[in-house]
Amino acid sequence: MTPFTFHRGLIAVLDRANVDTDQIIPKQFLKSIRRTGFGPHLFHDWRYLPDANPNPVFALNEERFRGASILVTRNNFGCGSSREHAVWALQEYGFKAIVAPWQLRGQTRVSAFADIFRNNSTKNGLLTVELSEPEVEEIIQMTSRYRGLEATVDLPHQRITLHLPEEISFHFDIPPAIKDNLIQGLDAIARTLKYESAIAAFESRHDPQTIH
Repeated sequence: MTPFTFHRGLIAVLDRANVDTDQIIPKQFLKSIRRTGFGPHLFHDWRYLPDANPNPVFALNEERFRGASILVTRNNFGCGSSREHAVWALQEYGFKAIVAPWQLRGQTRVSAFADIFRNNSTKNGLLTVELSEPEVEEIIQMTSRYRGLEATVDLPHQRITLHLPEEISFHFDIPPAIKDNLIQGLDAIARTLKYESAIAAFESRHDPQTIH
């Protein structure tokens, strides 16, 4: 897994809530577990017309968002089925970070991302950034006002900065263990292998035949 520390890139806006994984990568493309070949089919049903030509009214087909690597979207992104392919498709397209708002419903804080999607993202090195709704709305408005707006995501300091004439920064929270894994580029297997010598030493001291 590639370590994530700082990333500067163009912002693209997908102004939709409740984007589910079947829209991120439709089921007919789930024919491989090699983690490649999914980027061209990201948001396939929205991105292409029935004749397979690009849909000119879909956001990511707009010239101003070409080459974007930071996606700003609405609440409950990645809901639906648990397919890890959704993360692979977003990464292969070129996205390094996804920004979405959490919501307050009554006294309950609702996460910006579906739990399984967020966990799959963490395990593959895709950063999910949760901000408040007013903060995300401000980013969307600034992206509309300033064509080609870029931002820097600073994971060590947990900050996203918009590169405007007068820069604006937003702080985001992230669990320390997830932050550490992303910065070091460690998935669950790599994290376990850091203790390979200790595991081997333990196994050498314990004969499984003696366990009752």
